[in-house]
Amino acid sequence: MPHRPKSLPFRALLLLILGFTALTSQVRGTELPKVTFIPQWLPQAQFAGFYTAYEKGCYRRHGLEVDILRGGPGKPTSESLETGEARFGTMFLATAIAKRAQGLPLVNIGQLVQRSALMLVAKKSGGINAPRDLHGKKVGVWGAEFQTQPRAFFRKYHLNVHEVPQSATINLFLRGGVEAASAMWYNEYHLILNAGLDPEELTTFLFADHGLNFPEDGIYCLESTFKKHPRMCRNFVQASMEGWRYAFEHPQEALDIVMKYVTAAHAPTNRVHQKWMLERMQDIILPPSDPAGLGVLKAEDYYFTAGELKTTGIIKEIPPFSNFFINCAPHEE
Repeated sequence: MPHRPKSLPFRALLLLILGFTALTSQVRGTELPKVTFIPQWLPQAQFAGFYTAYEKGCYRRHGLEVDILRGGPGKPTSESLETGEARFGTMFLATAIAKRAQGLPLVNIGQLVQRSALMLVAKKSGGINAPRDLHGKKVGVWGAEFQTQPRAFFRKYHLNVHEVPQSATINLFLRGGVEAASAMWYNEYHLILNAGLDPEELTTFLFADHGLNFPEDGIYCLESTFKKHPRMCRNFVQASMEGWRYAFEHPQEALDIVMKYVTAAHAPTNRVHQKWMLERMQDIILPPSDPAGLGVLKAEDYYFTAGELKTTGIIKEIPPFSNFFINCAPHEE
């Protein structure tokens, strides 16, 4: 009769399986470095692509284990990057240029928002109909990360306003605590309308209409991070772009994902508002005039924004574009 090999004892087989599992875990740990990402605001559809990329496994498919922190007005992205609390974060282009000019070695590795949605909103009943009417008024302004553009607007029109710290809500404006408030077209402006004010009752100053059309949300990291981990940076950006494209192609599923994060953060919002926001984000991330520009920061947009910052005295020198932007976005066919 042919000789049959003896079966391994159960204990030896168990040890073999455990050893293989441990080895697999070590390899997986090597393949999936952990990185931390911070958006510049509370959970909402403004960051739908990142949440979708996480929930749909895009980051893991690109070899990354991502931890998404919760941002907000009191948690500047630049500080989180500088201290090492986060590897990646989103910031407005104007803010990042100002920080780079001040010595913080930030680099843009993926530009998302291609046109500005930042604005000031005032009530016509307060006698505000033109920029000059803001002179001497109380204006709500968000924290340091969001002050660059409104201050450029104030300087452009030679306005001396009383800046009042604005929180994550519009309550101060609705209750008359300020005569004008900072707002995003895709967020606070819609909330003001939902609060019962009609567009005809409002005066809006969309900065893009006043020669200050600065592209906004981009993905940033420190220059040292890219130099040490270029592949990790490219993988993060490309996975994020996959998440954004999926979110725009499957909006209802993306809203389900967004509302999961909104609920966990106890954010005061609803699905209808988040639907408006997601649609507006598609308008400014994928404008019809440039549908293939996802992730790309154009040199002319950079120098226009930096030039306005220099003209208004916010920065003294313009950092070279070649040092500021590193294109990590997937190439369009």
